[in-house]
Amino acid sequence: MKYLITGISGFVGGHYLEYILSKGSGACVLGIDTERPKFDFLNSSKCKRIKFHKGSLMDKARVKNLIKKARPDFIINLASYSSVARSWRDPAECFVNNTNIFLNLLEAVREAGIKTKILSVGSSEEYGVVDRENIPLTEKSPLNPANPYAVARVAQEEISKVYAAGYGTPLICTRSFNHIGPRQRDIFVVSSFAKQVMEGKLKRRRKIICGNLEIVRDFIDVRDVVRAYDLLLQKGKIGQIYNVCSGQGHKLSEILDMLQKKAGTDIPTEVNRDLMRPVDSPVIIGSYAKLRKDTGFKLKHTIAGSLCDMLEYWKAQIR
Repeated sequence: MKYLITGISGFVGGHYLEYILSKGSGACVLGIDTERPKFDFLNSSKCKRIKFHKGSLMDKARVKNLIKKARPDFIINLASYSSVARSWRDPAECFVNNTNIFLNLLEAVREAGIKTKILSVGSSEEYGVVDRENIPLTEKSPLNPANPYAVARVAQEEISKVYAAGYGTPLICTRSFNHIGPRQRDIFVVSSFAKQVMEGKLKRRRKIICGNLEIVRDFIDVRDVVRAYDLLLQKGKIGQIYNVCSGQGHKLSEILDMLQKKAGTDIPTEVNRDLMRPVDSPVIIGSYAKLRKDTGFKLKHTIAGSLCDMLEYWKAQIR
């Protein structure tokens, strides 16, 4: 089987690539990204099964040519501006990029006349600000995007519906909740905490800079996320939307306390209001009952194990 991973150089892309190649199925992988991945987490024999194309999905002609030649069996679209903070700084660029690259991909598949199965990766941000009485969120919960990034993700989901119904494109959509795990960049909150805690342990900082620690989020390990994505490509129902989450909520203050206890530190915190969003939901927790029912998905990673792995990752990076 031939996979095309867009955004292969990113956090989720690298983990999905690692998972696909570890299955021993003989699958070959095409990847496209604006930056060349290091692949330093793979052995040389596995690297031979990867073909990388450097370029932007905004280049419509390049995307069409790639799809026409490669004719992949599966596409997982991970290419996006994934930072909510960035979307607040430049909403127009975020919206145009995230919707147009997806449209270019769909058009390339349609014009090539192939029935490639596509996984459209969305976000729990699509649910927006929710009341506690409406928790846990299911796929039937109303959408109420509260930031520019979320609006673009809702648009992507609506585009998917149009192509599935109008052109018969075999699409499956996700609403993916907060990912955590080793190799995540420190622009994301839990990875930032893990890095700062380890810097404190190694006597390289005296304070942990944070935003609002009272919000509750559903964190799921990226290694569980990529297994869920692959199960959806294999067993998910065409035209359906699936939450990819843990079904468990944790306050950011709780996450930080867990990291400090595991590291054996007690570093004071300092709130930076610049890290707080203009609009933010106090609690987001999802249900993955539909994902479990249709694919048999089960969680393999605990929050405690994920945090330990993140601390170890940052320990190695800092040293």
